[in-house]
Amino acid sequence: MSTSPSLRARAIGGLGLAGVLMASLLVTADASSHREAPLITEDPVADATDVYAFTTPDAPDAVTLVANYIPLEEPASGPNFHKFGDDVLYVINVDNNGDAIDDINYEFRFRTQIQNGDTFLYNTGPITSLTDPDFNIRQTYTVTEVRNGVRKVLGENLPTPPVNIGPRSTPGYDSVAAAAVKDLPGGIKVFAGQRDDPFFVDLGSAFDLLGLRPLNGAHVLPLPTEPGIDGVAGYNTHSIAIQVPKSQLTSGGDPVIGVYTTSFRRKTRVFQANDGARLAHNGPWVQVSRLGMPLVNEVIIPLKDKDRWNASKPADDGQFLKYVLDPEPGRLIPALYPVFTCFPTAPRNDLAAVYLTGLPGLNKPANPNAKPSEMLRFNTSLASGFPNGRNLGDDVTDTTLVAVAGAALPIQQCAGLSPNKDLTDGVQSNDKSFANTFPYVAAPFQGYESDENDDRSAP
Repeated sequence: MSTSPSLRARAIGGLGLAGVLMASLLVTADASSHREAPLITEDPVADATDVYAFTTPDAPDAVTLVANYIPLEEPASGPNFHKFGDDVLYVINVDNNGDAIDDINYEFRFRTQIQNGDTFLYNTGPITSLTDPDFNIRQTYTVTEVRNGVRKVLGENLPTPPVNIGPRSTPGYDSVAAAAVKDLPGGIKVFAGQRDDPFFVDLGSAFDLLGLRPLNGAHVLPLPTEPGIDGVAGYNTHSIAIQVPKSQLTSGGDPVIGVYTTSFRRKTRVFQANDGARLAHNGPWVQVSRLGMPLVNEVIIPLKDKDRWNASKPADDGQFLKYVLDPEPGRLIPALYPVFTCFPTAPRNDLAAVYLTGLPGLNKPANPNAKPSEMLRFNTSLASGFPNGRNLGDDVTDTTLVAVAGAALPIQQCAGLSPNKDLTDGVQSNDKSFANTFPYVAAPFQGYESDENDDRSAP
């Protein structure tokens, strides 16, 4: 599932200078803590961490969409292990005509059922199947497709697998989890459940004043040079994955789609009745999280507007244009690494166009009246690889670090210069190999081995 260096080079090389500038929007790109805005950090069960869109490896006529939620799950988190929120609406959104309005939504609603409330245990014995009587706390879900406003339930009472507890509780975990992959009408596959977090980055160093351990000596506050450390290693997440034929996602002969994920909670009004009782009334759904291109909210949108970004729609993204024209990380890097003799400067007018419209010749919608908006764009007729969609193994961090420094292309202002072309966080791959079959995200780390998983002393 990783992108080869040659494929990555072709993808970036086809973008021209504009593509490189777009990458600067994501500086430290994907140095993701998955905690991008103040309010959503207090609601991790609704917090989107990453979105992926790629050509399905063993079904090239289909696209796999993955939306991950719940950041930094410690595997050993019993007795109340992580799960999707019953009171959260999770949605994967697709725009297939460039008007910045959703054409297709895949909605996921979850329901928890406790088989035996007289025990504190998640399981009362080994879980050997999805219907095992010892599987005490179970979740099922409904998938609803909303296509141009028309709702259609694709599947109901679909099971999620248990979390990966340990050798006694979840022996043969992979086979049990595989049974949770379900076929839906129209050639669609779906899976929802705990998986390894596929993101990789030196999280600890990146948010310590944009530190890059391999280049520690060049920082304005120097430290000894060290290999990169994957700060997300050993953590799990909860994945929603859906595999859909390309023909069901694209429209009008245009192979380009825009993808992003959102989550919603009910608006609640609490009031006092005449008898003094406090009553709650649930109102309409309110958007609380939004994620398309990685790290836009986290490192581009400033604190005062982060919560507003999470509640916003792509069609209204013009309001954030000023942050794209002069992204703060583009000023921080040369200030923190004074060894630069060349560095791109604001205003980044072409960056704004690329960021909001897609890249000509790569993933710009064919619609001449396309509305500028931020989402993960994927030209389904071309090989997937960030920024054309996003594969699970794409090393977005190194690619964007070099790009923001202006050294990704020979025609760029700082091409061939050091340290521009040498920027790296020192972490090049995920801590686990990806699966060869749907949902492709690696199996979750086991709680029993959490001490081993938490050893992040090696790159």
